[in-house]
Amino acid sequence: MRRKDKIIFLKGEKVILRPLRKNTDLEKALRWINDPEVNQYLSIYFPINDKKEEEWFDGLYKNDDNLPFAIETLDGKFIGVIGLHRINWKDRVATTGALIGEKDYWGKGYGTDAKMTLLNYAFNALNLRKICSAVIEYNKRSLRYSLHCGYKIEGCWKKQIFKKGKYWDEILLGIFRKDWLKIWRKYEKTGRIK
Repeated sequence: MRRKDKIIFLKGEKVILRPLRKNTDLEKALRWINDPEVNQYLSIYFPINDKKEEEWFDGLYKNDDNLPFAIETLDGKFIGVIGLHRINWKDRVATTGALIGEKDYWGKGYGTDAKMTLLNYAFNALNLRKICSAVIEYNKRSLRYSLHCGYKIEGCWKKQIFKKGKYWDEILLGIFRKDWLKIWRKYEKTGRIK
């Protein structure tokens, strides 16, 4: 699905990050967030219908404290979303969130490349100094990839999230620009973190 008018805001080794488009991305995003295999890792707990998803898309770019992006493979397949959220411009901190909705792309480095590309933008273009994230304790894949990208566990909210019939811990993560730069230098040279 190559297009001559392809939008590329940020380019990584495996992915492109571009603005989300309601007319082309909404239907796929709606499918992902209603898929139990995918949404078990998200904070949503009600089904999301077309109207709710349209409202979310319509509000995406209304302020500067959220910067969401579509994750596309280099050959143009829309596979997920990632973003910087709750950006605090005074303190220079933000939170990240990511979702690879196309399950065929799980565990193949696309999320890592998207995260490293986003962190490069956050730290080296926006001059943020710290990025935070949180993971539900049973989401081992997300925890591994966050640690792989350089995040450190900063704490835990005990029994914070109710999913699958019980309460789970929420693991709090953070990474500072100065620590991430060491990892980025290796990634830039090799396309790999380790």
